[in-house]
Amino acid sequence: MRLWMPAVLVGFLMDCLLGDPAALPHPIVLIGKGIAALERALRPRFPATPEGERAAGRILVVCMLLLSALIPGAILACCHAVSRWLCFAVCCIMSWQIFAAKSLKREAEKVRARLDAGDLPGARRQVSMLVGRDTEHLTETQVAKAAIETVAENTSDGVIAPMFWLLLGGPVLGFVYKAINTMDSMLGYKNEKYLHFGRCAAKVDDVANFLPARLSALGMIAAAALTGFDGKNAARIWRRDRRKHASPNSAQTESVCAGALHIQLAGNAYYFGKLYEKPFIGDDDRPVEAADISRSCTLMYGTSVFLLAVLEAVGFAILYVI
Repeated sequence: MRLWMPAVLVGFLMDCLLGDPAALPHPIVLIGKGIAALERALRPRFPATPEGERAAGRILVVCMLLLSALIPGAILACCHAVSRWLCFAVCCIMSWQIFAAKSLKREAEKVRARLDAGDLPGARRQVSMLVGRDTEHLTETQVAKAAIETVAENTSDGVIAPMFWLLLGGPVLGFVYKAINTMDSMLGYKNEKYLHFGRCAAKVDDVANFLPARLSALGMIAAAALTGFDGKNAARIWRRDRRKHASPNSAQTESVCAGALHIQLAGNAYYFGKLYEKPFIGDDDRPVEAADISRSCTLMYGTSVFLLAVLEAVGFAILYVI
């Protein structure tokens, strides 16, 4: 723990400065390929019944959890056997690869750039890379809302939850969490193909994100007040709307973001051509605009810096004071 706590700080700073360089191989891509390979291998070996698909999905989850823990654990053990400082350096690099703050901001800002240029078809294509809903018929406001919702939700999923698990268990737990989150992203759909096969992945993701999502919401309320947004309204909307989502976690940060910016998020959306009715989150105090995408990114970074400072301080107090 003495090694990985400062490594998490270094890794976060590296992510803020460098993001995910396209020229470097990314372990999350390998995790995705592993999930896809296991799905191809397991589906033919189990009956195409709800029970069979759920069994195959559970085996996939167990295999990915083991692989995502054992591989980085073995690498770090080998590095530590050579040098403590080599192990620290690798911890820093692994932590950097687990964070996704800069890439999230970069992709969201691409959506804003398309909207600012009046390129609605381009904005739809760009936001389709961030969300699972159908985007071909979205209006400018709906495109902006989709991007803001993605930034708000991924403040937890892509930054704070990885930070939480990294500080709790180093890169090993960090990669376990990323495997869980990637499985949910790839398999956690409630459609005919994945309703049963992806059920275990979705449930494990709900559990892994339960505490981080609520921590993210509280941190975002504080960050809203510190960065010039409406922290009081953020807290009010969070208390009222934090359960207005099929997921137990997604509306936590979405409700805070909506309140901080005085906008309304969520509402009905199409997935794979089917309409899903969803309640609105937040009050319709003003129209959503493209600039709100950048404001949501400011909230994301404010939340990340605030909670990193708090969690690192708590961790160092536990290690060196208590």
